[in-house]
Amino acid sequence: MALNQNEPRSTKVQMSEAFITSVFLALSGGFQDAYTYFTRDGVFSNAQTGNVVLMSQHFMMGEWSEGLRYLFPLLAFAVGVFVAERIQGSFKYARKLHWRQSVLLCEMAILVFVGFLPENLNMAATVLVSFSCAMQVQTFRKVGGYSYASTMCIGNLRSGTAAFSLYLREKRPEQIRQALYYFGIILFFAVGAGIGGNLSVRYGFHVIWISGGLLLISFLLMFLEKIR
Repeated sequence: MALNQNEPRSTKVQMSEAFITSVFLALSGGFQDAYTYFTRDGVFSNAQTGNVVLMSQHFMMGEWSEGLRYLFPLLAFAVGVFVAERIQGSFKYARKLHWRQSVLLCEMAILVFVGFLPENLNMAATVLVSFSCAMQVQTFRKVGGYSYASTMCIGNLRSGTAAFSLYLREKRPEQIRQALYYFGIILFFAVGAGIGGNLSVRYGFHVIWISGGLLLISFLLMFLEKIR
C-alpha cells in the first residue's frame, strides 16, 4: 500500500485510526483468512494474490471448476470494496452512528451467518468472508495517521521496512514509531491467523463467530470518541 514518507502525521487521531482499534481489526483479519483456508476448502478470504496464483494454475490446466473456487472470492472482494465505498458516500455524515461502525455491523452479521453454513456451502461461506474482509480493508485504511491494511501484510511489511530504513539513515523518532505501527499490525495479524487456524481445525465452522467478537470490540471502542 502506497505511503508518502514525508506526509505529516495527523495531530488528532480518530478512534477508528487508533492503534488499539487496529489491533482487534488485524486479529480478526488474520482469523478470517485462516478460517476459510483451513475449514472452507483451502481458499483464502483476503490473500487475493494467492487466490490469483492458484486460480490461474487451475485454469491453465483446464481445471475450470477448481479455478472458479478462487475466482468467486476474488470477485466478492472487489464487490466488498465497492459496497464499502458506497456506504461511506451515503452515510459519511451520519450523526447517530459512525459510517465505519455501520460497516462493522454488516461484517459481524455476515460472519454470524457464515458460522451456520454447512460444508456443502463452503464456496458461499468463502465468498461472504471475502466480501466482509474487503469492506474492512476499504473502511479502515489508517493507523495513527499512516496508511495500512488490517487484513493483509504485504503493504504493511513494505511500509514498515521502508520506515525502519529511513530511521537508520535519518534517526528521526517519527520514523521508528511508524515502523513499529506497521510491524505491530503484522504481529497481531499473525496472532489472529494462528489462533484462527488452530481453532478452526479443532472446532470447525462456528469459530468464525470469534472473529465477529473481535470486530465487536473495535465497534465499541469507536464510541469512546463520542464520549471523549
